[in-house]
Amino acid sequence: MTTKYLKSPSKFNNTPFVEIRNEAWKVINGWDGIVAKLNTAISAINKKKTIVVIETYQGVIHEELSSNLEKGLIHTCLIHASDGMLPAEEIKKLVFPDVTNDRIFGFLTRLNMDSFFDPEKVKRIQSEIASTEEGIILIYGSGAALICPNPDLLVYADMARWEIQLRMRQHLVDNLGLKNRDTADWMLLYKQGYFVDWRVCDRLKKTLFDKWDFLLDTNKIAQPKMVEGKAILEGLELATNRPLSVVPFFDPGPWGGQWMKEVCNLDKSSPNYAWCFNCVPEENSLLLKFGDDVIEIPSINLVFRHPRELMGEPVHGRFGDEFPIRFDYLDTMQGGHLSLQVHPLTEYIQEKFGLHYTQDESYYMMDVEEDAIVYLGLKEGVDPKKMMQELEEAQSGGKPFEAEKHVQIWPVKKHDHVLIPAGTIHCSGKSSMVLEISATPYIFTFKLWDWGRLGMDGKPRPINLEHGKRNIQWDRTTQWTRENLVNNIQVVAEGDGWVEESTGLHEREFIETRRHWFTKKVEHHTNGGVHVICLVEGDEVIVESPSKAFEPFVVNYAEVFIVPAKVGTYTIRPYGTGEGQKCGTMKGYVRF
Repeated sequence: MTTKYLKSPSKFNNTPFVEIRNEAWKVINGWDGIVAKLNTAISAINKKKTIVVIETYQGVIHEELSSNLEKGLIHTCLIHASDGMLPAEEIKKLVFPDVTNDRIFGFLTRLNMDSFFDPEKVKRIQSEIASTEEGIILIYGSGAALICPNPDLLVYADMARWEIQLRMRQHLVDNLGLKNRDTADWMLLYKQGYFVDWRVCDRLKKTLFDKWDFLLDTNKIAQPKMVEGKAILEGLELATNRPLSVVPFFDPGPWGGQWMKEVCNLDKSSPNYAWCFNCVPEENSLLLKFGDDVIEIPSINLVFRHPRELMGEPVHGRFGDEFPIRFDYLDTMQGGHLSLQVHPLTEYIQEKFGLHYTQDESYYMMDVEEDAIVYLGLKEGVDPKKMMQELEEAQSGGKPFEAEKHVQIWPVKKHDHVLIPAGTIHCSGKSSMVLEISATPYIFTFKLWDWGRLGMDGKPRPINLEHGKRNIQWDRTTQWTRENLVNNIQVVAEGDGWVEESTGLHEREFIETRRHWFTKKVEHHTNGGVHVICLVEGDEVIVESPSKAFEPFVVNYAEVFIVPAKVGTYTIRPYGTGEGQKCGTMKGYVRF
C-alpha cells in the first residue's frame, strides 16, 4: 500500500466503543426477535389493562417502525401520538418564529413537546385510555410519553443526529408533526431539526432516562437492535470513568481534500472528504458494546445523563448540559480554499439566535503542503465600505472578490497554531489539514465569499454579507493579528522526556490549549474539568490510570478522545508502533 501522508499504513479507528462486560445484558437483533422480546415483557406484566408506550425521536423511519411493531406486538388498541397533535398549518405557525425565512439560520426554540399537541385532542385520547378496562393499549410516536407519562412498558427509539441528516438529504423523514420530507431544499429540513425538533425531543428525552425499559436502535435501516434501558444507563455511567472516543463522521465538500482518505482509512472512491466531526457530542454517536453486539446512541446522551461527572462542576455550572469544546478536521490537501468567513460576536449570537456563547475557534495545522496559507485578519488601512462594496458586487455576479487585497495572508507550516476569536475574518487556504479547536456552536458561520463555486448539491452556497458586516472587527489588522493570533506559543513546564507548551487560545476565548511533546510518560490531571485531546504527532500512545481505575486506552495518530473530569489523574506515553518516537498531543479544556 502506497502512502503519501504517512510513513506506514494507518491504524485509525473509525468505530471506537465503550465495552460493557455485564453478561446480564443481551442485545436483540432484527424485528422478529425484538417483537418476541417485547411480547414476552408485555405478557410478564400480567395486568388486566397494560399500557405500552413507544416514544420516537425525530428522524426514525416511521414506515419501518410502526409497520413492524403494530404488526408484531400483541395489542387490543393502537393510538398514534400524532393523532393528538395540532394540525400541520398550526405547527408551521407555531415554529415559524424560530425557523424564520432564512435558509440557514433560525432561533433556538423554547418550545417543549406539549406545545405541538392539541390539549382537547389529548384529553379525548386520555379519556379513551381511562375508559378502557382491559386489554393492551399501544401508544406510538413522538410525544407518546406525554399522552401516558407512566406506562407499564416504555420503549425509547433514539436516533443519531448525523443519520437523521443523511436521511433528510434523501428526503426520507419529516420534521416533527409535519409531512414535509419532499421539501425541495433538504437544508430547510435540517434547519428545523437543529433549531426546533432536536431541542424539543431532547427536553422530553431527559425526563425519560430512568423510565426506559428498552432502547431501540434503528440507525441502520432494516437492521434494528434493542437492549434494556438499564444496560444503556450502565454504559453511560461506565463512560464517565474512563477515556473514550465518540464515532467520527466524515463528509465531502466543495473544497475537500485527500488527506483523511489515507490517514483515517476512508473510502478511496469518494471524490474528497472536507469535514470530520470527531468530537462534537451533539452530532456524533457513542457506541456501547455488549458481547458481540454494538448499540449506537447519540453521544449527547452522555452529556445529558452525567454532565457533572463528564465535564466537572465548574464547566457544568457555566454551560449546563452542553458540551462546550469541539474538535474537528478541515481537509484542503489537494483541495481548495475554505469560504472566507467570520463568526458572530457573543452579544450578536445571543440577540439574533438565542445562544449564550459564540463560536470562537482556532486552526491547528496537522499537516501542510509547501504552499499552505491561512487568511487571517485584515490588512492595514483597509477601507470597510470599499471592501463590503466589492463583496456585494462579487456576490451579484460582478468581478470576483480579490481577497488578497483586503485580507492578510499568512504562510503556515505543520504544527502552527492560529487563533480566531469571533469577529476575526478568516479561512484556511488549500494544501492544509486543519485540526479546528473551537467552541461548540458550529453552525453559525457567516460566509463572505466562496470563490464563486457551488455546493455539493449543485446550488450556490449561502453568503451572509448582512450578518458578516455587523460582526467583522475592522481593527484586527496585520500587526494586531501577528501579536495576538499567530503562534502565540510559550513553554509552561518541562520534565524528564517531556515539554508542555501553551498555544492559546486568545484571552477572548474560554478554551485553553496545551501541547505536550514527549518521549516518555507524561502525567496529566483533569483538575475538575473535561479534557479533549488529539494525537498530533507519533504513531501510537497509551492512556493509563496510575491507580488502575480504568483499563489502558490506546490512541492512534490523528484520533481524538475525551477524558471525563471524573477521571482525575492519568498518564500518556508512547506505545506500540510509537514507542521510542517523539509524540505530541494537543489538549483543550475550559479555563476557570
